[in-house]
Amino acid sequence: MKALISMLLAASTLAACNTQSDKQEALLKSQQKTIDSMRVAMEKQAIIDSMNALQAQRQEAEKWEDLEKTEATNHTHTAASAPAPAVAQAPAKKKWSHTAKGALVGAGTGAITGAIVNKKRVEGALIGTVIGAGVGAGTGAIVDHTVKKRQQQ
Repeated sequence: MKALISMLLAASTLAACNTQSDKQEALLKSQQKTIDSMRVAMEKQAIIDSMNALQAQRQEAEKWEDLEKTEATNHTHTAASAPAPAVAQAPAKKKWSHTAKGALVGAGTGAITGAIVNKKRVEGALIGTVIGAGVGAGTGAIVDHTVKKRQQQ
């Protein structure tokens, strides 16, 4: 009888320990999911910040180009007989097509969305990247085609 009671006591102790370790494992998984979602959010914010910085640089370059064009025009009108001083121009930056912009934005958006939606974060991000880039490139190509038509008219 004492042996049976001690066996039951040992079994219940082991079961209680096992249940507690399952709870700890579930808690760790929950914490890891939270950390993963925070990483995705930080990566998303980093992409947005870099795109905003790039846009600001482009706007600044366009302002300088417009200013230089205005100064060159003013100098030629006021001093037609005197040679205009050489204005140091920034090297011409190649502008991105709408197709390339659409592919980039679509890939970023698709990666973030895929990582959030799919339980397997990396797999979801890869699939989302491919699909998003395709859709973005397609949309950009349509915009490029429309712009080209307008310029021809």
